[in-house]
Amino acid sequence: MQDSTPILVGAGQFTEFGVAPKQAQPPMGIATEATKAALVDTGIAAVLAQQIDTVIAIRSFSDSTNRPRLQIPFGRADNPPRAISRRIGANPANAIYGNVGGNTPQKYINEVAERISERDIGVALITGSEAIKTAQRAMRDGIELNWEEHDEGSLEDRGLGEKLMTPHEFAHGIGVPVQTYPLFENALRAQRGLSLDQHRLQLGRLFAPFTEIAAANPFAFYGTRRSAEELATVTAANRYICFPYPKWMNAMDGVNQGAAVIMTSVGKARELGIAPARWVFLHGCGEANEKLMVTNRVDYVSVPALRLNAKQALAMAGKTIDDMGYFDLYSCFPAAVELACDALDLAYDDPRGLTVTGGLPFFGGPGNNYSLHGIATLLPLLRANPTHFGLVTANGGYLSKHATGIYSATPLAGKWRREKTSSYQAEIDKMRSPSFTETPAGDASIETYTVCFNKGVPERGIVIGRLQGTGQRFVANTPAHGELLQAMVETEQIGRPGTVASNAGINTFVPS
Repeated sequence: MQDSTPILVGAGQFTEFGVAPKQAQPPMGIATEATKAALVDTGIAAVLAQQIDTVIAIRSFSDSTNRPRLQIPFGRADNPPRAISRRIGANPANAIYGNVGGNTPQKYINEVAERISERDIGVALITGSEAIKTAQRAMRDGIELNWEEHDEGSLEDRGLGEKLMTPHEFAHGIGVPVQTYPLFENALRAQRGLSLDQHRLQLGRLFAPFTEIAAANPFAFYGTRRSAEELATVTAANRYICFPYPKWMNAMDGVNQGAAVIMTSVGKARELGIAPARWVFLHGCGEANEKLMVTNRVDYVSVPALRLNAKQALAMAGKTIDDMGYFDLYSCFPAAVELACDALDLAYDDPRGLTVTGGLPFFGGPGNNYSLHGIATLLPLLRANPTHFGLVTANGGYLSKHATGIYSATPLAGKWRREKTSSYQAEIDKMRSPSFTETPAGDASIETYTVCFNKGVPERGIVIGRLQGTGQRFVANTPAHGELLQAMVETEQIGRPGTVASNAGINTFVPS
């Protein structure tokens, strides 16, 4: 091992249950508790905080949108990495606030690993948190909270990041995760020739093992065991959110959760006296983006950027998918898991399991920070089984941005080096997509679709379709007729013909 080899030396998690809003931790407090656990996990907590020269805070959910309706009204820390640093007695030279995306925990681990290998960083903390459950309870009960925090010092704020939707897409309902992922799911069902009932039970069978893992995880927020049939059956408690997903198949972001990892180099770990038994190596990593706009995707039944970046990570590690002992696949909705399995050539019922946490619907979906929990959960498993390898996929947007990490306590030989993402991103960028029009007119058919519900009542149909003859793609809504929407839930709609027209920027598809 070279002294410059990057390693993870500490991981911590914190979940807060059942605390009244006035007594509950603010978001920065939750991140701090997770960070304290990570410091303890290194074995040298008393001296390590002062050695941290880089703190990266994963962007909070309320800072991840410019839509006021989704922002929490209790104020915020104006410098999150330094708010956390202040609490633990650190004074980093680099304070970074990440951009938006569930891919960012793995993305920043990749970046930090490279900067450590280049001796640009000595000791780094990556941490994040959400206190959404506390905010929900306080807003429901009319309780005022003060989460304002001001900290002096530098801040590298990476902003919202890549644009993931157009105004035209958003006007028709694309860009809201619960309304967008079902578009992929329904396309997958049609491709596989499953009936609606067969498909719903398949989704239940996919997620039932996730509930088992969550039920055994002390950090899980929604750790209730549920059978495949229970997950698949639509009831008042498990009502449709957007077809075909009942409530328990959606990521649950109403959580109070935080996670943190600490990274350094082999040489620095030896200098500080961190025991080699605590070292975990990033053997492989990769990042790639799909064509970012949903209406510009190659299709809705594959994720070529995920396949490509995972292939790159495995090649860097010198491993195959069969060499992996653990997986944590990003699991905000079933489609994310299914498409990741397809990209990795994994069976949906692979006996190794597809999650170590329990997944976003059952462990909890703490905004952009979920995958840091997956990595923090993986570390003790790898330490206990030092010849095993684990693979984590992280997903941002709407299956838009992907990052993969391959971890093991097995030492890494030679110089740590990753390939520049630009060298393989071009392969995705040059893939051909159907042409798209914002003003479709005439005969058309449904490429994929969903029906959105409000408290169990269907209220909106979203269609991605193709014009007859030209094959141009478009997005539209259906008429908001209850009988039509209910029929769209009860019978297969993929390929259904109809007509589309545009009026004042809004397209309407009327099925034949």
